[in-house]
Amino acid sequence: MTLEDLRKKVIFQNTLEIWIKTCEEKKINWNDIDNYKKFINFLQTQNLSMKKFPLCVSESDQTEKVNQEKIKFSEILSSSKDPNCATFTIRLNDSAISLIRKFNLKN
Repeated sequence: MTLEDLRKKVIFQNTLEIWIKTCEEKKINWNDIDNYKKFINFLQTQNLSMKKFPLCVSESDQTEKVNQEKIKFSEILSSSKDPNCATFTIRLNDSAISLIRKFNLKN
C-alpha cells in the first residue's frame, strides 16, 4: 500500500500509519524508534502542518502481527518524553506526500 492508498482511506492520517507506509515504499524497517524520531524531526523542520494526536492503537484488531507490533511501538512512543516520539495528524494532500517522500534516513 502506498501513501496515495492511505489517503484514499481518510484525508487526515496519523504519523504512525504514514511512517509505516513510507517505510514500506522505501523498503526499510518501520519499527525502529530512532528512525521514527528522525522522521518526525524532519517533518517538523520542513514546517509541515501537523496537529498532535493521542494515538490509541490497542483498539485495532490485535490478531494481526503488524497490529501487535504497532501496539508495542505506540506504547514505547507514548511512554517517552522526547517530543519527536509524539504522534500527529497530517493532511495527506499532494504537497504533503511529496514532502514526506523526501525523507531520507541520512537527513
